[in-house]
Amino acid sequence: MSESEKWHKQTFKIPPELNLEHLAKPGYQIFIADRGAVAFSYPRGWVILPAKNSIKLHDRTPPDDECVMEVSVMRLPPIQGGWDKVPLEMLLRQTFKQDRRKKTTIVGDMRVEKRPEMELAWSELRFVDEKEKRPARSRCCLSRANFVQPLITMDFWESDIAQFGPVWDEVIRSLKVGLQLAPPAPPPGLN
Repeated sequence: MSESEKWHKQTFKIPPELNLEHLAKPGYQIFIADRGAVAFSYPRGWVILPAKNSIKLHDRTPPDDECVMEVSVMRLPPIQGGWDKVPLEMLLRQTFKQDRRKKTTIVGDMRVEKRPEMELAWSELRFVDEKEKRPARSRCCLSRANFVQPLITMDFWESDIAQFGPVWDEVIRSLKVGLQLAPPAPPPGLN
């Protein structure tokens, strides 16, 4: 079975009572995975492709892409004391230690944000792509709400930071986690 056969893409209008349209500013559209486990806005026209355990959003069809964002969703079991006792910044540092790329350097400080409906931590790595021999950046965000913990990464060439930095900012601004969305009912007569 191919990777695309394991995934089911469904596109539908968001019911107005969910009030999610404000997530997408002009030129962007809303991405929702796993019935609301994670939602954010991303640039209109980007290409979405399934991967083994994640979904990838490319600025162009590979291999002509210059930026790729990858999203994976982890469902968390309840734990004694609650997940807020396990800081996201600690988990993100552990993720960086397991990074497969050689000679990565953390750029700047880790950003931690506690919103009323969720918490998030994100940071950025700098590395030299072994194949292209070009400096690149990788931004990584862990967020958590309602026993859902998505990981979002975005890799791009360092020379393209002015183009793709604002895309990342919009993803973080619009990020929603742990929503409970049901798909729309099928039209009458279809089951």
